[in-house]
Amino acid sequence: MRSRSPFRLFAFLFLSALSSARLHAQVLEFESGGLKYKALTRGGVTIMFAPLPTRVLGYTILQVAISNGSPTSWSFKPEDFRFERDSGQQIQAVSAGTVVKQLLDRASRGDVGRLINAYESALFGNAHVHSTNGYEERRQDYMALGSTRLKAASAASAIALVTTKLAPGQSTDGAVFYPSGGKPLGAGRLVVDAAAEIFEFPVEAETQSRASR
Repeated sequence: MRSRSPFRLFAFLFLSALSSARLHAQVLEFESGGLKYKALTRGGVTIMFAPLPTRVLGYTILQVAISNGSPTSWSFKPEDFRFERDSGQQIQAVSAGTVVKQLLDRASRGDVGRLINAYESALFGNAHVHSTNGYEERRQDYMALGSTRLKAASAASAIALVTTKLAPGQSTDGAVFYPSGGKPLGAGRLVVDAAAEIFEFPVEAETQSRASR
């Protein structure tokens, strides 16, 4: 996949999805590649996400894409993302370093295969995601390290969203991992505190329950 202007990318996203999407407090909902996405733009920065239909090591996993259409460079990291259940419980996304270590040390070959298939299917099946610095670039970097570990495990590790600084016009994608004991997150809201803005996405229980084990 080749990179494409994030400005044209997300303009196309909104125009193509607007006729069938429903708006909720400025949150755009649309379907792509069999997944249900939600997108929100604040201060020129657009964040969109969808739950992946698989769980690994007890994590609920969200595919996330971020585009910086603002005139300022911003840094983004998994810890910017938290899930707040309607019950009041908060679940913080796990750092990329923790996820990568667990994937390399504890994930089985079956876990790794399911994660790679689910992420690549979602990424390549979504015409709205064309990152300038995302999974494909990270995977190539991991492969170039010449590690003695399994190449598949390295590819799975590249899926995790890492701390990334996006200049104006740049974009990225990655997976955000929530420790949920292998259960759906349930009803609540996804809150992202980044780029001097607070992004809030309502999440319905049935959206999360579609994720397969």
